Amino acid sequence: MTDALPLGPEVDDTPRPLPARVTHRGAHVTLEPLHVRHTPDLWRAAQGADHTWTYLGSGPFPSESALRRLVGAQAAQHDPMFFAVRPHVAGVVTGWLSFMEIRPADADIEIGHIWFSPAMQRTRAATEAIALLMRHAMDDLGYRRLVWKCHALNAPSRRAADRLGFVYEGTHRNHRIIKGRSRDTAWYSITDAEWPLRRAALALWLDDANFDHTGTARRSLGEIRAGLAAEA
Repeated sequence: MTDALPLGPEVDDTPRPLPARVTHRGAHVTLEPLHVRHTPDLWRAAQGADHTWTYLGSGPFPSESALRRLVGAQAAQHDPMFFAVRPHVAGVVTGWLSFMEIRPADADIEIGHIWFSPAMQRTRAATEAIALLMRHAMDDLGYRRLVWKCHALNAPSRRAADRLGFVYEGTHRNHRIIKGRSRDTAWYSITDAEWPLRRAALALWLDDANFDHTGTARRSLGEIRAGLAAEA
């Protein structure tokens, strides 16, 4: 009798829920379903920031009306599902991000199409914006794989993936053609088994106790995650 071929472990194959176009509120930022009414804020946030569109499939935009057309198209989709990012300190929308490549039957979902204005980049609100979607996907909706992918030459996005605890999986060569240029795509993921440690590290990093009177983090997210891993 032939030995049975190896198979992966059995898992709960119940399809996960689709995310909904609802508002997500954090302590420092609110995510709102993207709408054309957000265009004026986004247009102001994009001024002088042409470099921020380098690795994205859209932008920079020659006019507010051109940006409005893209925002309208993005707002009408369910996958990708876009959210406008409103930091509480600023009170205005200064970026967007999305759920995308949503596969309920495989419990696989991606966070992508991230655009943050220079004023929002590397802020507590920026980290919380991404963390809100991470927690919603993994905790509320029960997905088992959370994906991050980016242009392989996009060093800031790759650093962000590492910082948030995504695990590098490899690079798809000649994966896309973006703005007339070949793109290799770097892939990262967090699985459901890895998520509890990442969730705990994000909560500790975002906690007020981790910030001094100037708003500077006392410990990096990587340091916190390494400490938790050592204690486990």
